Amino acid sequence: METIRRSYLRHSSGCLGGITYELRIQHHSPAREESWTPAINAYRCRDHLVVCVELAGVDRQEIELQAEPRRLRIRGVRRPLEGCAGETAPLQVYAIEIDQGIFQREIALPLEVAPDGVRAEQRNGLLWIYLPVIL
Repeated sequence: METIRRSYLRHSSGCLGGITYELRIQHHSPAREESWTPAINAYRCRDHLVVCVELAGVDRQEIELQAEPRRLRIRGVRRPLEGCAGETAPLQVYAIEIDQGIFQREIALPLEVAPDGVRAEQRNGLLWIYLPVIL
């Protein structure tokens, strides 16, 4: 009797996993234009503001920065992450928690900055943006 119950549970689990996979593939289809918002940290230094943006897995060419005296806009796209490199679609999806697709973040700046002096660098999945403050 225990063997039958275990077999039934294993079969049910497999069916539910397949249904979950199908729902997630449809929900996270690359054709959908979903938007997400990257996390940031922002700091005030003596003569500049620093904004750190979490953008792991985003190619530098996919990021657009637009600085204005009191506003910073960050836009771009994180391409779908491939779970089975060089293979076809995964057999089963267990979790999809990393956002992908189009992203954007608009930050109102507490001080006026010089847009022409803005510089940015990408290190270890983080985008560091340096905005010189107009004193």
